[in-house]
Amino acid sequence: MIHHCLCMAVLLTGTAAAMESHPGPKEAPPVIPLRDFFRNPEGASYQVSPAGDYISWMAPWESRLNVFVQPVGGGEPRRLTDATKRDISGYFWAANDQLVYLQDDGGDENFHLFAVDADGGNRRDLTPFPGVRVGVVDDLRDDEDHLLISMNKRDARVFDVFRINTRTGEMELVAENPGSVSDWVTDHDGKVRVAVQTDGVNTELLYRATEDEPFQKVLVTDFRESVDPLFFTFDNKELYASSNLGRDKAAIVRLDPATGEELEVVFEHPEVDAEALLSSEKRKVITGATFTRDKREYHFFDDWRRDLQAKLEKKLPGTEVAIGSMNRDEDKVVLRTHSDRTRGAFWYYDLQKDELRKLADVSPWLDEEQMAPMEPVRITVRDGLELPGYLTLPPGVEAKNLPAVLYVHGGPWARDRWGFDGTAQFLANRGYAVLQVNFRGSTGYGREFWEKSFKQWGKTMQDDLTDAAKWLVDRGIADPSKIAIYGGSYGGYAALAGMAFTPDVYAAGISFVGPSNLFTLLASVPPYWEPMRKMQYEMIGDPEAEEALLREASPLFSADRISSPLLIAQGANDPRVKKAESDQIVEALKARGIDVPYIVKGNEGHGFSNEENRLYFYRAVERFLAKHLGGRVEASEDKIPELDGAGG
Repeated sequence: MIHHCLCMAVLLTGTAAAMESHPGPKEAPPVIPLRDFFRNPEGASYQVSPAGDYISWMAPWESRLNVFVQPVGGGEPRRLTDATKRDISGYFWAANDQLVYLQDDGGDENFHLFAVDADGGNRRDLTPFPGVRVGVVDDLRDDEDHLLISMNKRDARVFDVFRINTRTGEMELVAENPGSVSDWVTDHDGKVRVAVQTDGVNTELLYRATEDEPFQKVLVTDFRESVDPLFFTFDNKELYASSNLGRDKAAIVRLDPATGEELEVVFEHPEVDAEALLSSEKRKVITGATFTRDKREYHFFDDWRRDLQAKLEKKLPGTEVAIGSMNRDEDKVVLRTHSDRTRGAFWYYDLQKDELRKLADVSPWLDEEQMAPMEPVRITVRDGLELPGYLTLPPGVEAKNLPAVLYVHGGPWARDRWGFDGTAQFLANRGYAVLQVNFRGSTGYGREFWEKSFKQWGKTMQDDLTDAAKWLVDRGIADPSKIAIYGGSYGGYAALAGMAFTPDVYAAGISFVGPSNLFTLLASVPPYWEPMRKMQYEMIGDPEAEEALLREASPLFSADRISSPLLIAQGANDPRVKKAESDQIVEALKARGIDVPYIVKGNEGHGFSNEENRLYFYRAVERFLAKHLGGRVEASEDKIPELDGAGG
């Protein structure tokens, strides 16, 4: 583990040493088929049923991820769903004999809730309402017939809570949203007793002792300070929450929900935010907390859980091991393993019998020995701020004067993490050095680091990326004439901004569902983001009061400075970054006689979910980068008309 306190010189030495102890291939591996990086997994989302009798998972059928089930002891798998247009978005066990799943239409993110019996019968759409988005509030683990869901059926801008009978589809209103509630929290009896409401700038924590009483305001914070409720204590009297109130790094605390008073700091870390709180529903104890420096780490409060983790890591050495699913008796579990060089596997473990068996490798066609290590690095930028990042170098070649890709995460209030990244591995296999950097505003590093990004789109946030590219050059890793910038969502914006604001830095750019005009971006958010509008103005800029700020930060208005090749891709149904965002920049470039390759998929939203669309996009990326940076290309007869000037 490379710690935050190490200086740059020591860090680089440590990185080299880590690469010697965790090497990739000594020779450059063959050009691995593109399909192997981006095809659907062999299996995903394995879960054990509440009674521990069945294992469920998602696997490809007709090129779409569908839900399957099988007795724990083995037997013929049974397919429960027949999705052919789009993958199942997610599922879980609602009862011992019933599963529910979510699915949208063409990437519009208006998810419907479906139910199906474990024997494959009685499949039904529980929320057959057009243009309505559904979420799950509480699975009501002790109620075999009901769930609590959120739904914006009454008003597209807000979500009310309903108790729905998953057998009949009947539902009743449990909590009506007054117009500003963004989150609902239930106690362990499934009662809605806490709500979080916001006007976009101020956030209020609301509480009621019973569902028969009105909510009372107990705590008000500016959005920069957050007290995010996690779940009730097991006696339903107090509340666990993630809080950065009065501190920089978010801590997990115990609150009096009736007063908002902080009673105890359960866990905090001096370097990074606390992330999640682990618990045992059966034993009714808090078992641990998680946090991430370079990699995910645990802090345990419970000897049983600590010993279990140690046992599992001993049985499955060389990988990160996470518990993904447990039955109610907590003696049958599904495990997920992975590392930076493998997507890993799912395992079934019987604690009573101490029996471990593999359920499936996620991507068995990828050879771990041919993958590249992902090494944590630190980059000090022009104002002295230190940025954590991850460097993936092409295996088997000298890390000197390479073509490189600055691969920018979305959000922007999110972060890159250590682990297997299919895009980074694909690019490294094609001969590119890949740098992912957690620029200012990335989450997990405390409030101060996050706030440094406010109203800095295209400014210091972009400077961080420019300095990261320079870091690659200064260390001799990258050829300064062969650096590309690539990302999706905010990363797509950053790619456009890099091409427009620092045209001499990048030889090429790829923007995937990236906004080009901050005015139209802010004007076209989904209706259920409306309560967050004021907060977006505080974090990005106010279109009326700060017109000059947003104009200067919008790549569209500097499109005349873009001189290097640019590839753009967009989902036609994207509810977050509308197709118009990509249309505008493409039209501006074409008006100057620049034929920018433009990929639009009519059955996609904010990203490409369907396997064939992913493969098409990455084939275009492969050929685009090879043409302009000189990386390797798989021999293929796939047609990409956009790259020949016939697309759009």
